[in-house]
Amino acid sequence: MKLSQFKFNLPKELIAEHPSKTREGARMMVIDRKKGTIEHKHFKDVLKYFNDGDCMILNDTKVFPARMYGNKEKTGAKIEVFLLRELNAESRLWDVLVDPARKIRIGNKLYFGDDDRLVAEVIDNTTSRGRTLRFLFDGSYEEFRILLDEMGETPLPKYIKRAPTEEDKDRYQTVYAKNEGAVAAPTAGLHFSRELLKRLEIKGVNFANVTLHVGLGTFRTVEVEDLSKHKMDSEQIEITQANCDIVNNTRKAKKKICCVGTTSMRAIETAVSTDGMLKPTSGWTNKFIYPPYDFTVATSMITNFHMPESTLLMMVYAFGGYELMHKAYKEAIKEKYRFYTYGDAMLIL
Repeated sequence: MKLSQFKFNLPKELIAEHPSKTREGARMMVIDRKKGTIEHKHFKDVLKYFNDGDCMILNDTKVFPARMYGNKEKTGAKIEVFLLRELNAESRLWDVLVDPARKIRIGNKLYFGDDDRLVAEVIDNTTSRGRTLRFLFDGSYEEFRILLDEMGETPLPKYIKRAPTEEDKDRYQTVYAKNEGAVAAPTAGLHFSRELLKRLEIKGVNFANVTLHVGLGTFRTVEVEDLSKHKMDSEQIEITQANCDIVNNTRKAKKKICCVGTTSMRAIETAVSTDGMLKPTSGWTNKFIYPPYDFTVATSMITNFHMPESTLLMMVYAFGGYELMHKAYKEAIKEKYRFYTYGDAMLIL
């Protein structure tokens, strides 16, 4: 398929700047692929669609406060440093993005905090904005990570034109987040409250966890018209045998398997074996899912409303069917659903 087939006009006022008042209070569009129907509900109504023995697959990655601000030595220029991934814990080496990048060269030092408690040295250029930093800190690794958490802020997407708040610390994190390593939230999971999860559990719904540490590459612009030529950035995944067993047993019982989010979907489609069963996986995935694509594991999916021409949108179109999803997105704009990270949800059955 072509990039231009995923283009649509999205009014700016539909982009959610703030979360809904409660997690499960967001609206939810329900799409039935077999019937070709579209219904308008609220997220708390998800309870009606799942029963005893069904399974939900959750991405339990945890977002860390990845955006920091430092000052360049000598000039004092303010520099944004976005932590991408830790390369070496012992050496305090990190892959980062810097802005403005033109001012930051190998050998430069950056100072963080009012008292310059933390210093970093640029030791490599990786891309136009990418750098490798070595943090210079004499304390223990635990003290170093505490300091990073103190100095970093919630990495809200750039399109949200406001400073992060205390509320964002909570709401830009799923209630089941456990394994730290993401620089962006798996947004479909933001709609679940602890109470809603408990009510699903009481109904007999099982939960399987996967870990996919969401990187900024997930949101990288597709710049080629021929989608077969687009390359996804790699993201780290981990799926244990115990969680594979939960999914595989559900599949054998022919019960519903619901992927919560595009990241969970990408993780399980990376880890599926030739016989259609999920296998334990530890490593990296750069899997790019776009139409046409035969999904192996999930029978339903929960997701948010995504950006035009994004890889996330392409996966959703692949799962829901191009024509039906195109119709659903037109309906979402007409009905003024909220889009992106803090936006409303979609349940595809």
